[in-house]
Amino acid sequence: MPVLLLLLFGVALSICIAAVVFVNHHARRRPQNLDSESGALPVSVLPHMLLCRPCCWLAIKSRSLHAVQSALGLHNPKPCSFLEGMSGGEKLFIAPPVNGWILVLGAGLPQPSEDVDACFRFVLNLSRKLGEVQFFSASRVVRDHAWVRAYRGRVVRAYAWAGKTLWKQGRKTAAEKELELKCFDYTETAERNSFFEPDFIATNVDKVPLLAARWSLDPACIDGRLLEQERGITGEPSQRY
Repeated sequence: MPVLLLLLFGVALSICIAAVVFVNHHARRRPQNLDSESGALPVSVLPHMLLCRPCCWLAIKSRSLHAVQSALGLHNPKPCSFLEGMSGGEKLFIAPPVNGWILVLGAGLPQPSEDVDACFRFVLNLSRKLGEVQFFSASRVVRDHAWVRAYRGRVVRAYAWAGKTLWKQGRKTAAEKELELKCFDYTETAERNSFFEPDFIATNVDKVPLLAARWSLDPACIDGRLLEQERGITGEPSQRY
């Protein structure tokens, strides 16, 4: 019996060694599918977006950069590459149109957590000039988040959270229901009674880009070729909101 067990152990060990050799052999051959000179992945398999998603942005239904620039009253405007503008270093960056939508991002946008009334006025006035305007905000650090949809000077839907509900207006849209976004009432708290209860705040933050994709555009899903081929406009906001 001991001899038989030793034989079985030897067979099993031999099979394991053969499997390891086989895997290593094919792993060494795999780089042949990469670029022959640099070893980099071919462009066709690179992700579409090479930058991080901004924490705050506008989506405006328009194809005219200059119309958006005029509505924003941009100071010191100048051309800006898509790559530079999407890095978030500019006060305001108006991205070139994508599928009929123009994205605007930068530190110059008003934040609901700082002044929700200023954000309300900003989006409303912009929609009077440009038609449909959407505002999105999502911070994984402080977990503040917001989504707003305005059309021709009227807020169709809005929700903003910063430790409490700051703004809740309009009926819940089909996309919000589909994503199961939780919109607390003004006096409602988001405290969990146990660790096993869902964290609706964190879930909301994670799903803001998904909502943006359904309403208009998710900035992180734009075709990467725009990074090299298109230019937008950068500048400073004309006023403090």
